[in-house]
Amino acid sequence: MNLHWINPHQKDAAFPDPEKALQEPNGLLAIGGDLSEARLLNAYRNGIFPWYNPEEPILWWSPDPRTVFEFDRLHVSRSLQRALRREDYRVTLDQDFASVIRACGAPRKGQPGTWLSDDMIDAYCALHQAGHAHSIEVWREEKLIGGLYGIALGGCFFGESMFSRASNGSKIALVWLCRQLQAWDFDFLDGQVSSPHLQRMGASIWPRRQFLERLKLATEKPGRIGRWSLEIDHAAAGRRFATENSGKANVTA
Repeated sequence: MNLHWINPHQKDAAFPDPEKALQEPNGLLAIGGDLSEARLLNAYRNGIFPWYNPEEPILWWSPDPRTVFEFDRLHVSRSLQRALRREDYRVTLDQDFASVIRACGAPRKGQPGTWLSDDMIDAYCALHQAGHAHSIEVWREEKLIGGLYGIALGGCFFGESMFSRASNGSKIALVWLCRQLQAWDFDFLDGQVSSPHLQRMGASIWPRRQFLERLKLATEKPGRIGRWSLEIDHAAAGRRFATENSGKANVTA
């Protein structure tokens, strides 16, 4: 199967059918194009996302299967419960998107570089300014200790990347984001590609066809465009979340 080439001057921002993605490498669908707002939003709406190294052309992916968080299946370990009950941190939404995405793009231990190029950072910051991209921040003593960012369309949040500078920083961010999205009646959070970290937190694995069907329904919902703010009390809800889950099977040591 030939890889689809996208003309960056093509104005309709169209993509091929995600079911035409390659099996190896898993999910590679197209190459080229640009990172304009219209093309990025159309990509996510069709279950496609960009992922490439700075020296590469833009690569577009729709993997099969897909990693998804269903909010009522989120796994919270007992150690994470204890972290959630602590009152030495605070959580915000859309307070420092630029710092979150740059922290996500910083080189990590054992990795020589980063996949988040300046062009990618600029494109997602523009989506944030347009009200489509959002960040969740975890703070301790006014220092950013964890967070994640992604795109919201209708009832789906597409998680792009997360980071942690302190124990449980990214996990706290994910739990709080899932709780807020659930309160806003979102359908699910897309985690894209599976990892041991996401699996330990209860991510589900959906065949691509199932994901695309659910995505179509989710994106038909009215969207929450614009700057977000946390609408749940973080200290009280953290204690309540741990208490509610303390006797459930999805809580592990």
